[in-house]
Amino acid sequence: MNPVLQDPRLCLCADSTQTLAYRRDSRNYVTQLFGPDFPAVETGFFNIHMSQGMIVPPHWHTNADELVFVICGGIVASVFNPFTRKLITCTLKPGQVVQLPKGWFHWFIATTDNTHVLTIFDVPTPDVVFGADFLSCIPPEVMNRAFCINPQDYAKAVAPIQDALLLGPPPSCAPMVQGQQQGCEFPGPVFR
Repeated sequence: MNPVLQDPRLCLCADSTQTLAYRRDSRNYVTQLFGPDFPAVETGFFNIHMSQGMIVPPHWHTNADELVFVICGGIVASVFNPFTRKLITCTLKPGQVVQLPKGWFHWFIATTDNTHVLTIFDVPTPDVVFGADFLSCIPPEVMNRAFCINPQDYAKAVAPIQDALLLGPPPSCAPMVQGQQQGCEFPGPVFR
């Protein structure tokens, strides 16, 4: 039995809006609730709020399966199946889910404004490898030797990658085209 459950000070309630993981602006932000903030939970999750066209950039988890649940709005989720070497793409609306297996490369894009999803993990603290880190750390000479990619072209292609973000594109990119208001309205948390 989990020793945390035997603690007389056990708390089984928590606020998933209190820990800000990333904020791009008032409509695009991520809050989280994971094991360190809530020891009684043996899972963890991100609350992700997105505008149309925003992306949870390509990444994978080395230690966790992920279930993405659409609360409101919509997403297009894609995952690379390493066994078939094919991309699986799902269009999801409220109430629908996609399962992203441990170690599988994936991403998703909001199809409406005011999209809200939960990404639920099967471990208290998931590890993540960001595609941005992976791509920007590969020396251009390696890409040339492995795939005959011109090293200067590769270096130029990955030069804009400055940081791995939880939501993209980075604010420095050209303005995005915003869609009509759809999804659901949500009061944003007050971050201190």
